[in-house]
Amino acid sequence: MLKLLRRETRKKTQSFIILDIGTEMVKALVCEYNNSSIVVRGVGKISQKPGDMQSGAVMDIASVIENCTKAIAEGQKMGQIYPTDVIMGIAGELVKGMTNRTTYVRKEPEAKIDLGELKNIIHKVQRKSFEETRAQLAYDTGYNEIDVKLVNADIVDVRIDGYKVANPIGFQGKDVQISIFNSFAPLVHFGAMQTIAAELELNLIAIASEPFAVGRCIENEDDFELNGIFMDVGAGTTDIAVVRNGVLEGTKMFTIGGRTFTKRLATTLNISYQEAEDIKIAYSMGKLEKNSEKIVRDALNTDSEVWITGVIFSLAEFYNVDVLPSKIFLCGGGAHLPQIKRILDHPEWSSQLAFAKQPSISLLNPKHILRVKDETGLLNNPEDVTPLALAKLGLEYVGEEHLLTRILKNVIRLMQI
Repeated sequence: MLKLLRRETRKKTQSFIILDIGTEMVKALVCEYNNSSIVVRGVGKISQKPGDMQSGAVMDIASVIENCTKAIAEGQKMGQIYPTDVIMGIAGELVKGMTNRTTYVRKEPEAKIDLGELKNIIHKVQRKSFEETRAQLAYDTGYNEIDVKLVNADIVDVRIDGYKVANPIGFQGKDVQISIFNSFAPLVHFGAMQTIAAELELNLIAIASEPFAVGRCIENEDDFELNGIFMDVGAGTTDIAVVRNGVLEGTKMFTIGGRTFTKRLATTLNISYQEAEDIKIAYSMGKLEKNSEKIVRDALNTDSEVWITGVIFSLAEFYNVDVLPSKIFLCGGGAHLPQIKRILDHPEWSSQLAFAKQPSISLLNPKHILRVKDETGLLNNPEDVTPLALAKLGLEYVGEEHLLTRILKNVIRLMQI
């Protein structure tokens, strides 16, 4: 195994590594926290071999570790900093997340909420939210509850008597409604990520749900609450996050991504997988001559219809959302495929779901992610959104921690004892 570059001295600013282990590629970002923003100093990208990953899940740990080592070393060499802390992204069909809203009725609504009461409220709300969400997701995946591991938890909304607040301390009121997003993954999947970090001799700060990160990556510059559906079309899976009124409602994934389209081309044209991948990329960039373009388009149309069926089923599972947001943000390498936007633009599929109007489709680019600066100039495409979204989460882990986040972490720690 390659050894990661190390140095005895480290810069005073806090630095960390983002590790996005995708089905097609490992991406490593070497980042620094500086003045309430994240700066990407170095980037490493290494292609995965066909048997390394399957639908977002690790299949060959040794090979994936080798790929991660190369990607991190590449990023460290470029950035000339050598952090040992890492934030890892996790995705795949069996990674599930949902937001649970719980209302706590205060016995003394005239009294101002203090720190002690806030801790007690969050503890009760998270315990209820944790158990309900884990039970539901265990049922959905077919795993026993003991085999489902909490990936990350986050307080996404707080309201007192219907009034939204950032910090409840000092407020009066009767009903305190707290919305907590909990994301879970099978223990075997979660454990593989921990093993990779350990073998790389890195300090694992957090494992974060990738659709959670993508769903949180856009900030509102104006004073309005974001509504949108985020679709990350990766190589092995499509990850979906629904954000309504600024609150992440939940995440869903299904196992159709860019590789499905590549395999279709390989079979139809009787060529190798790599040849099919090259043709798919050329087609997405509009570089094929007219006859070849028609052949490729016809071959991929069937799979795009299967893909949109996965989208319909996934969005239909958001039972708690009465009306789906009418903005769809696309990212991931698969977002380049003309078929994806074309079928999303067709009104037939959306008429089967709870949309108030035909959704608009737009491509999500790195420039949309505020407070993350790419110093390398190498992260410019929709497929770079996910690692940058994970980097933005670094603001919560290495920056100044929000009071509610700190309390929730302590509550989770107590629950795991």
